[in-house]
Amino acid sequence: MIGYVECECIIYDAQSLKEKRAVLQRVTMRLKNSFNIAVSELEYQDVWQRTKLGLVSISSSRTVTEQELTKALKLLDSFPELERTVTTFEWL
Repeated sequence: MIGYVECECIIYDAQSLKEKRAVLQRVTMRLKNSFNIAVSELEYQDVWQRTKLGLVSISSSRTVTEQELTKALKLLDSFPELERTVTTFEWL
């Protein structure tokens, strides 16, 4: 089962693309190291305080995939420098 999550985030304290990239690099590396998922920035690469992240997990069971993505979203929510707004799940 392939689980895919798209989530838009706001990075309030970023005053430049360099600051945004620093936050995103820290977040994506922590997610990749903590869970068996792939993470990528999908949109808003040239906007300072906004991003859209894509998270993908693959396993033999929908339950396991959903648990992995839910834990990843909880970790994403634990970062004080960003706020997750619109989130969509898809199953393939």
